[in-house]
Amino acid sequence: MFQYMELDFIKWNYSLGVTLMSRQMTVDVAMPDNKTPNAQQHDPVPGRAGKPQSETGTLGKAVSLLELIAFAEKPMRFTDVVEACGQPRGTVHRQLAHLLAEGLIDHAPDQTYAVGLRLLQFAAKAWSGNDLRSVAAPHLAALQEMTQESVHLAVLNGGQVTYLDKIEGRHTMRMHSQVGKTSPAYCTGVGKAALSLLPADALAHLAAGLEFQRFTENTIVTPEALIRDVSAIRVQGYGFDLQEHEIGIHCAAAPVHAPGRNFHAAISVTGPAYRVDVEQLYKWAPLVRETADKISAELACRLSPVADG
Repeated sequence: MFQYMELDFIKWNYSLGVTLMSRQMTVDVAMPDNKTPNAQQHDPVPGRAGKPQSETGTLGKAVSLLELIAFAEKPMRFTDVVEACGQPRGTVHRQLAHLLAEGLIDHAPDQTYAVGLRLLQFAAKAWSGNDLRSVAAPHLAALQEMTQESVHLAVLNGGQVTYLDKIEGRHTMRMHSQVGKTSPAYCTGVGKAALSLLPADALAHLAAGLEFQRFTENTIVTPEALIRDVSAIRVQGYGFDLQEHEIGIHCAAAPVHAPGRNFHAAISVTGPAYRVDVEQLYKWAPLVRETADKISAELACRLSPVADG
């Protein structure tokens, strides 16, 4: 019973992120203007880095509140919501009332807000209709078995990547990556690999609009450096994250080619730098690329028309 509950929670966590993410797959989001070296801060609302925090229009404001409540670490009181979103109290009250009326959020007896059951229905629909994760799953499992380290599947969402799947390595380690969460694309292996799928002009436009935050001494913090790194990935078919997002974390990543699909995806194998050094990453890089190519090939088969028999 516990295993089924755990699986349902993982599905909910992932599907919720995809449901909210799908409203605008290619918009850049603004990240906090914090240049402090080694500061590892993350936006509480996934998918928003590079995008102005202020939303215009009734729908935009309502969705901003929905995102805020959905991704909060714990249920929020009205004052918490007002303080976090920066909107007038009257506006927040009206938008929360609309969300409550639609069943997208719930108001508990302790006066806190949390996501509603109707949003769970949307999430379940997103989960059942996503073939990328189902196609990638056995290949990720094989990659994890061969490397014994954590593996990830992620999709590009503007200036960030959202994790769709993760299989933990044999040694549990604390990392930012979790199913449904996001990370900046410019300083993660899966992010840069996914960016390599963009046309050169689209990459240049996106890079120019990013607000780079230095998480570690190795973090890329200029559009020019990002374009150079991503261009190299485009040529060799794989790339690395050498403690660029989190201190002590190394990864090798490769893009998943899916022409005709509305996403840009990548996979990675990730481990602690003391165990997975640069030499090991270079040994694994072709294996990661081969795994990504297998996923790409299977996606292409699913997209191809079936010949009349």
